[in-house]
Amino acid sequence: MRAGIVGVGFMGWIHYLAYQRSSVAELVGFCSRDQTKRAGDWRSIQGNFGPPGEWIDVSNLSVHETLDEMLKDPTIDLIDVCLPPHLHAEAITKSLNAGKWVLCEKPLALTAAEANALADCGGNKLMVAQILPFFTEYRLLCDAVSSGRFGKLLGGRFKRVIGPPSWIPDFYDPKSVGGPLIDLHVHDAHLIRMLLGMPKAVHTARRMHRDATGKQTSVPQYVETIFKFDDPAIVASAVSGVIDQASRGFTHGFDVQFEQANVQFEMAAFADASSASIPLVIAHIDGTVERPSANAGDSIDVFVDEIDAAAAVVAGGPMPPALDARIAADAIKICEMQT
Repeated sequence: MRAGIVGVGFMGWIHYLAYQRSSVAELVGFCSRDQTKRAGDWRSIQGNFGPPGEWIDVSNLSVHETLDEMLKDPTIDLIDVCLPPHLHAEAITKSLNAGKWVLCEKPLALTAAEANALADCGGNKLMVAQILPFFTEYRLLCDAVSSGRFGKLLGGRFKRVIGPPSWIPDFYDPKSVGGPLIDLHVHDAHLIRMLLGMPKAVHTARRMHRDATGKQTSVPQYVETIFKFDDPAIVASAVSGVIDQASRGFTHGFDVQFEQANVQFEMAAFADASSASIPLVIAHIDGTVERPSANAGDSIDVFVDEIDAAAAVVAGGPMPPALDARIAADAIKICEMQT
């Protein structure tokens, strides 16, 4: 698969690094309005994980100022959309109309209505890079549900909490990034949709965001939600959002119950470079405890797995649920149910 990236920011950089490691996908081009980045100077890029941006060799890449220019390249199979969320729809629509496959970074859109329209338009040529199901710990849950290894899934509690997201200045703007639900919780909403199906209702407690003047906005900052399904035996909940201490860093994890096993995982990183964790552990119904080993690679390897999965679809393989645009659109609907 030959790919071109649109959006040379933090996620564009992470995807660039993943393409360098992939054996089935090749990055052949990118577009950027920034002349410095077109020249290969990506040193201004920084995010909340992975290495900072570097100088890259652009001599073997097709470099363009606009997406319209890049879409004229007949050798590019897939457009990898790493733009800010409010620009996704236009880039996706142009790319599909040009006959390209599309892999779009999460969230697919800022509203469920727009996401569903994109999914309708894209069919099997549109994929969404939700990434979480490709992490070892979360992949285990997906595989267990698919195989029935631990019996019926009875529910669980999911967590995703960060400190102030200073690396995204417009994080709380509902017309640009969308805030903690759309940008952060969408990961767990997507996972819940994959594992348990679409909830029929939610009960959410919210702490609303306040702007620099202290005025309350319409964007939830921190939420705790109980999800209700048709099956009353399923008990599922999630906590997600921002805590206003810069030292808080990042935490994610889960405590999931199956009929025959309980699966736990949690990882927390703090501003002083310390961390805390509950490594992946499976407590079986017979009293035995299993501690599967995690991948030895770094965080970029997970994105390699995701890009390789997209390449398999382009090559004619089936659409995996982890990349399915309709499931990604449902995740945004779940987020909207909690506002």
